[in-house]
Amino acid sequence: MFLFAQEVTDMLSQPWPWYVSGALIVLVMQLLVFNGKSFGVSASMRAACSAMGAGKSVSFFDFDWKGSQGWNMLFIIGAAIGGFISMQFLSGDEAMDLGSKTMEYVKSIGFSEPEVADNGKTMLLPKEYNDPNFVFSAKGLFTLIFGGFLIGFGARYAGGCTSGHAISGLSQLQIPSLIAVIGFFIGGLTMTYFILPLLFGA
Repeated sequence: MFLFAQEVTDMLSQPWPWYVSGALIVLVMQLLVFNGKSFGVSASMRAACSAMGAGKSVSFFDFDWKGSQGWNMLFIIGAAIGGFISMQFLSGDEAMDLGSKTMEYVKSIGFSEPEVADNGKTMLLPKEYNDPNFVFSAKGLFTLIFGGFLIGFGARYAGGCTSGHAISGLSQLQIPSLIAVIGFFIGGLTMTYFILPLLFGA
C-alpha cells in the first residue's frame, strides 16, 4: 500500500504531458457545456465582491451570485486548495527549467532568474518582486498597480479573462472570444518586446 501511495505521489509531482493535461481540460469543458455553464475566472471576482456586500453600494455587484456564480466560486476555491497542496507537497526542489533565450532576455531587462527559496521550493517570480526597494519604486508601483488595474478592468470590459475566452469561449466556437484571444497575443507580444524593455531595460 505504501509503495502504491509513493508511486502516485511521484506521478503527481512530475509535469504531466500535454496530451494528459489537454484531455482533462477538454473533459472539464465538455461537462460544463453539457450543464449549461460557461467557465471563467474573472467572473468569480465579481461574485466574491457581491458575496462580501459590495452590491449595497454598487449596482454592478447587486445580483444573485449564489444562483448564477455559486458553482464558479466553488471551482475557484477548489483551484486555490489544489494549488496550495501542489506547491506545498508535490513540487520539486529544482528551479523552473526555462529556456536559455528566455533567461537571456529576462536578465537583459534587469530581472534575475527564479531561485530556490530557503524551504527548498521554487520561487515562481523573480526575486525583485520580493524586494521592497523594487516594489515601492516608481517602476514597481507602475507595474503592479497600473498593470493590476489593466488586468482587472480589461478582463471585465472584455467580458472575460484568458481562461474564459481562450478555453471556454473558443471551445464553444464564439467569434468574440477568438477576437479577444488574438488581442491577448498582440498585447502580450507588444508588452514583451516593446513596453518591458522600455520600462526595465538598461
